[in-house]
Amino acid sequence: MPTDVVMPQMGESIFEGTITKWLKKAGDTVQKDEPLFEISTDKVDAEIPSPVAGVLTEIKIGEGATVQINTVVAVVTESGETTPAVASAPATPATSPAPAPAPTLAPAGTDVVMPQMGESIFEGTITKWLKKAGDTVQKDEPLFEISTDKVDAEIPSPAAGVLTEIKIGEGATVQINTVVAVIGGATSSADATGSSSPEPVAASETSAPAHAGSAVVTEARLETPGAPLRSSPLVRRIARENHLDLARVAATIPGSGAGGRITKDDVLSYLNQHGPGGTAPAPAVRNAAPAPPVSTLPGQVVPLSRMRSIIAQRMVESVAIAPHVYTIYKIDMTRIVRLRERERGRFEQKHGVKLTFMPFIAAAAIEALRRHPIVNSSLIDGSIHYHANVHLGIAVALEWGLIVPVVKQAETLTFVELARTMADLAERARTKKLKPEEASGSTFTLTNSGVFGGEFGTPIINQPESAILAIGGLKKEAVVMSDAEGSDTIAIRGMQSYCLGFDHRLIDGADGGKFMSTIKRVLETWDREIG
Repeated sequence: MPTDVVMPQMGESIFEGTITKWLKKAGDTVQKDEPLFEISTDKVDAEIPSPVAGVLTEIKIGEGATVQINTVVAVVTESGETTPAVASAPATPATSPAPAPAPTLAPAGTDVVMPQMGESIFEGTITKWLKKAGDTVQKDEPLFEISTDKVDAEIPSPAAGVLTEIKIGEGATVQINTVVAVIGGATSSADATGSSSPEPVAASETSAPAHAGSAVVTEARLETPGAPLRSSPLVRRIARENHLDLARVAATIPGSGAGGRITKDDVLSYLNQHGPGGTAPAPAVRNAAPAPPVSTLPGQVVPLSRMRSIIAQRMVESVAIAPHVYTIYKIDMTRIVRLRERERGRFEQKHGVKLTFMPFIAAAAIEALRRHPIVNSSLIDGSIHYHANVHLGIAVALEWGLIVPVVKQAETLTFVELARTMADLAERARTKKLKPEEASGSTFTLTNSGVFGGEFGTPIINQPESAILAIGGLKKEAVVMSDAEGSDTIAIRGMQSYCLGFDHRLIDGADGGKFMSTIKRVLETWDREIG
């Protein structure tokens, strides 16, 4: 069957590529994932693999040509594939006469593949296996965790059965659609009658490690003498903050998640009944820094995780691309502090979401972005792109890195919708449930550095945006207040520092000041309904 080979999209802001070299010629046989041609874009040069095995029957676009993404550049006609070997099974004679009776094979296995988590994502790193070879799994039960350049995610099992083989170990980065594991079919009758069956084999027993000689550090699993405790990073964080041993939760409340996984609701239910206490899985670290994984010790040399490596690359790129300038405003949040204290109980009961300060700040930022569109723009290929909508990025600190979920078309949302959307995105970011499109496409970002007690931060712009707003800690301060007659008094007020980092190629100091003045006015004179 002919398969089109297209010019891939190598990034969100890349819309074309130049074919610099064909590595195969028409008529050549190619293997799946074998390099087929080389391309050059304004960001990277890359080798593009063949999507299937077969024969390169036609090259439609020659070397040196620049074409749009998704343009068909070649055709590969798939070759016949040999039937994969199956696990040994007792042969059963055919019940009807035949010249060559075939044995009855065990139920066919189901391949587990590295999924494509977005149009511009072509590979992923397996960071953790949540099951081991030989484990029984249910359909849609979390099977392994991956990291891409957009999101970290838990990947569910495509079928119910037994995880008979893990082909790709933790720490390995593979192309999308690569088979990483196999799930066998239902238990055979031979097994039920006590006949021996092949033992499932883990990848570590059959193949070389992904990075020979290098240590791959994975997050340790909490274990009881009986079985491993399954939980998400969010659950472990809640347990650590409340000095709670998850083994106590499991002994009291069976995990309600798939496969006995301990969920957020399980932990909160335990805390409501028994309160905090017990031995924390990891000791708290001073200055609110995240606790290191149990397997990370002083003196070790640990390779960068994929997420950490991508963050590092993007931070360096942003500083190199954009001349960063900062302006800091101190804003009186007393009016909002009092409103929140008065309404938080009613708001949560009515809308099912906690009333935090972030929706207020987001609403103020959205109004300022609409009034000052240059701050909601990007400099791309020598032109200023004024964005039609406000796609508001909300930086979320994770135990293993940082991610920026995006509230799309934020200017169209009510206050309640903003609160719900932001809470939902943050929760799913921490539990690895975000979709790639929910962590891309932002036009302006908020980052709450004050949650750790800081006065303010000087953040790096999230490219290709032109600005980012860092929110400092909210603190009571003695402030000089002037009345209409000019008389001064000293009052205790809730003050918060806000730092706008902006790209000085696009935004002048005056524009930054006007933008921040709008945010200050909205927050200090808040007069909107919150629902």
